Amino acid sequence: MNATSGPSPAGALLLCRADPPTVRPPAQLLREPLLLAPAGADWSVLVPEGKPWQGGEEPVERVVTGWATALAVSAAGWPVLALWWDGDRAGLTLAAGFRRTVGYTWLADGTPAGEDEAMRTLAERLALDPVLDVQALEPLTLPDPEADSRTRLLGLVAVLARVGLALPTGIDPGERPDRLREAALAAGAEQLEWPGWRDAVRAELDVVEEGPLGPYVRGPKARALGVAQLAAGLPLLAWGLGRRSGGWTAAGALLVAHGATGLAYDRLRAH
Repeated sequence: MNATSGPSPAGALLLCRADPPTVRPPAQLLREPLLLAPAGADWSVLVPEGKPWQGGEEPVERVVTGWATALAVSAAGWPVLALWWDGDRAGLTLAAGFRRTVGYTWLADGTPAGEDEAMRTLAERLALDPVLDVQALEPLTLPDPEADSRTRLLGLVAVLARVGLALPTGIDPGERPDRLREAALAAGAEQLEWPGWRDAVRAELDVVEEGPLGPYVRGPKARALGVAQLAAGLPLLAWGLGRRSGGWTAAGALLVAHGATGLAYDRLRAH
C-alpha cells in the first residue's frame, strides 16, 4: 500500500489486555470521553474522542502515552498498548505497571524510525511467542516501499490476533476519529461516564479485591504500593501542570488519587 496523499486527522486507540469490566473503573478515572468495547478474548479497546489533541496544543503521542501510563499503573497487572497516528507519523506506546514505557514510530510513508529492541520488549511484555511472533514483528522494522504507516499499524494488529486481539469491525488504526467512534457505537460500545470519586473508587476496589491482587488492596503490600504511587504521581502531576500537558497531568492525578485512596482504604479497613 502506498502512502496516502494529504495529512490524516490525528487519532488513537488504547488496547488493554483485560476484559471491559476490569478496564472500566481505571478508565473512568481518566475523566475523558471514551468508548469501551470488548476486543477479543481478554482484550478491550478504548476509543477516545480526541479533544486534547484536536486543538493542536499537544501532540497525540504525548497525550495517549500519559493515558496509557496512568491506566497501566492503576491496573496492577495488565498492560496497555496505545496506537496513535497523525499526518506525519504513526506509532505505538506500551505501558506495563511501573516499568519504563516502550515506543516505536514510523514516518507517514512507513519508514521505520524506532529501535528493534522495542519490538522484542513489546513481544515479551504482551506474552507473545518469543520465536514465531517475534519473527512476524520483524518485517515491521524493515524498509518496505509498499507499506505506509497505517499498514504498519494494521500489521501489528494482525500479529496481536495470535494472542486473542479481535478489534470490532470498523475500529482500525489510521481511521478518522469520528468513524472510529461510529464503528464502536455500532458494535455496542459503552460510553464511559464519570460516576464521581466515591463510586469510581468503590467499583475499582471491588474488582481488585475479588481477584488475585487482593493483597495489594489491604495490608503491607497495599501500603507500599500506595506510597510508591504517591511518590511517582506528585512530581508527575507538577511536571504536567507546569507544561500544561493534559496527558501527563491526567497520569499524575490518577497516580496521586490511587495512592491516597489506597492508603486511606487500608487504614479504614484496618479499623
